[in-house]
Amino acid sequence: MIQRKPLPSVIKFNQLLNAVAKMNQFSSCLHLFKQMCVVGVPVDAYSMNIAIKCCCQMSRTNDGFALLACCFRRAVVPNVFTFSTLLDGLIREDRIIEAERLFKKLIKQKLCEPDVVMYSTMIKGLCKFGNNDIAIGLLRLMDERGCKPNTVVYNTIIDSLCKDKLIDDAFNLFKEMVFHKGIPPNVITYNSLIHGLCNLCRWDEVAKMLKEMEDLRISPNLRTFNILVDAFCKEGKVNEAEAVIDIMVERRVVPDIVTYNSLVDGHCLRGEMTKARTLFGSLTSKGLVPNVVTYNSLLNGYCKSLKVEEAMHMFHDITRKGLKPDIVTYNTMIQGLFRVGCCGDARKLFDEMRAQGLIPDECTYRIILDGLCNNRQVEEALSLFHLVGDSNLNSNIVVYTILIEGVSKCGKLDIASALFHDLTVKGLQPDVRTYAVMISGLCREGLLKEAKHLFCKMDGSGCPPNSVTYNVLLQGYLKNQNCDDVEMLLQEMDRRSYSLDASTLSLLIDQISAGSLDRSMLKLIGKLVSKEMDTPA
Repeated sequence: MIQRKPLPSVIKFNQLLNAVAKMNQFSSCLHLFKQMCVVGVPVDAYSMNIAIKCCCQMSRTNDGFALLACCFRRAVVPNVFTFSTLLDGLIREDRIIEAERLFKKLIKQKLCEPDVVMYSTMIKGLCKFGNNDIAIGLLRLMDERGCKPNTVVYNTIIDSLCKDKLIDDAFNLFKEMVFHKGIPPNVITYNSLIHGLCNLCRWDEVAKMLKEMEDLRISPNLRTFNILVDAFCKEGKVNEAEAVIDIMVERRVVPDIVTYNSLVDGHCLRGEMTKARTLFGSLTSKGLVPNVVTYNSLLNGYCKSLKVEEAMHMFHDITRKGLKPDIVTYNTMIQGLFRVGCCGDARKLFDEMRAQGLIPDECTYRIILDGLCNNRQVEEALSLFHLVGDSNLNSNIVVYTILIEGVSKCGKLDIASALFHDLTVKGLQPDVRTYAVMISGLCREGLLKEAKHLFCKMDGSGCPPNSVTYNVLLQGYLKNQNCDDVEMLLQEMDRRSYSLDASTLSLLIDQISAGSLDRSMLKLIGKLVSKEMDTPA
């Protein structure tokens, strides 16, 4: 084309650019664009938009902005598509603040009037970072500026609200969309709502949603069925999950690897490793190839069953099959090795993970700290904690709780107390688990007065004690042969509708048998025994 005299029109070049871009050959497309500029093709807004989109798709949004500057130099007027593409590029690169700044600038300086695509792009970005309130504010702004939102816009916010477990807010928006705006929902809308309800175990409402879909003649798709299969498996309802797969087959919706990964995971969570392995072995006959997620479920199952040798065999099988272990794979294996006391092997695997270029995440850090503490290697855990210092990894209440429990179980209550008091300096609020761990440590050392004082502070700190906390304090009193406050604590538990656990109940019965507690308390104790404990096996 560039050798023809005269050159073909820019339209012909744009058609070629567009065809190359649609094949996702973004680098080749940019090379072609540069050649156009070199030979003097009079590039227009369409050419520029394709080139800018290629830059953004390649996570080179800064180059996209350089092309925008080129637009102005060439007197090519950028349009709403140009700016929408740049906004999308910033969002892809997690540069949401810059995206917000650009969007505000476009409106304030009247560079262009945002259309539904631009609003949708910004709302998608805001929801990606959990800024649901701002996203809803932008939805309201659309209305004010006369831009009618569509199903995609509402679906984006509804999905984000559901993921954040704000299901009631999601339904309010759903009602607004359908009844006030007259915007028809689609299968994506229902998938988001069903997923949100499944995560909250609101099964009756899930059934209602499925019936509503049927009434509206919206057919469940593969995603709908996969949501249901996964939800049932996570609840241990594997039989119900298998029934859903049977319905899929009846409706000619072909289960994919995601479907069967959920089922494999369901068996693993129930400790049914033989069934999980059999299903795993049958995947190839179904025309499916196990992926790293499939292997991760099996590794988790074997590690939780303390069958680390089988897990290690599966771990090596991953690379033999040409797959690459991910951070979840390594985290699962490291935790499994720590569980069976193989601390040296866990460390070697951690080193291997880093050698493979994988960056340890917060979960890795917590697993290592917990593993060291559970294997009574608290000095190493503390060294790692101090080595990490003031990074974000240590700005987490879970990390402190792991360490407080670890050092207190090893008799280092002074360090546990120092860590607990350090929380206020760091601006961290102890949660109910942190309090329970600290109270348990004080009771273990016979410091019942201090334990009671900390327990009494909980309500005033905005973290009221739960059933576990009461059981921990009761056990501390009973193990230290101090029965003074036992009846008062039991009465408080009754008022709060809490239950005794098996260990506390056993200690109470022992004290009554020994005559340390009055038999008249048996009636109160009986009221605090959970129905599950009371049911014969």
